[in-house]
Amino acid sequence: MGNKVLVIAAHPDDEILGCGGTMAKMAQQGDEVYTLILGRGIAARGHDGQEAKKQIEELNNCMNAANKAVGVKEVFGFDFPDNSFDTVALLDIIKVIEEIKGKVEPDVILTHYCNDLNIDHRLTYEAVLTATRPTTGESVREIYSFEVMSSTEWRYPLSFSPDTFFDVSETIKLKLQALEHYKSEMREFPHPRSLDAVELNAKNWGVKTGLRFAEAFECVRIIK
Repeated sequence: MGNKVLVIAAHPDDEILGCGGTMAKMAQQGDEVYTLILGRGIAARGHDGQEAKKQIEELNNCMNAANKAVGVKEVFGFDFPDNSFDTVALLDIIKVIEEIKGKVEPDVILTHYCNDLNIDHRLTYEAVLTATRPTTGESVREIYSFEVMSSTEWRYPLSFSPDTFFDVSETIKLKLQALEHYKSEMREFPHPRSLDAVELNAKNWGVKTGLRFAEAFECVRIIK
């Protein structure tokens, strides 16, 4: 029987940018993969009223399609304010994670890197650690942090130092296809959040690990 994997990301597209190839690989090998998106997403910036609602609905549709493309069983979405997680109580974010964690009972969590430039990413990481404290009865045995292009690599001095690599040679195309559903969030090359840059980054990690394509993670915790 496979693992239950919960991907916890701040915004729609972070999950695919960070670990879309790994999500697809896990789903193909029999794991149950779930996604929790905490924030409403970039498309809501600068809009209010009906326009904001329309854009949020469109982004939610993109989110569901992208996650379906990599084999996710169920997506959970919440609406914490974009780029403003620091304006809400951290406990509120923790409670949402605890709620979904209770439903899924994951063995493995994939989430943001602790030192990303984006404040929402950093607070997501903090909330995940708090919600998964290794007490008696905690289901989570493994936690890994992924990078998100246009956030992790822009944090200076560079500190993301991965020690775990997943071979995504057979699933990189699924990752790129999933990102095509996030057209409003993607950019043109050479922006790091472009399809070409995402593929090049996976190829770069592959070169460093003897693979064609790889995704990189920092291991936060493993309990055997």
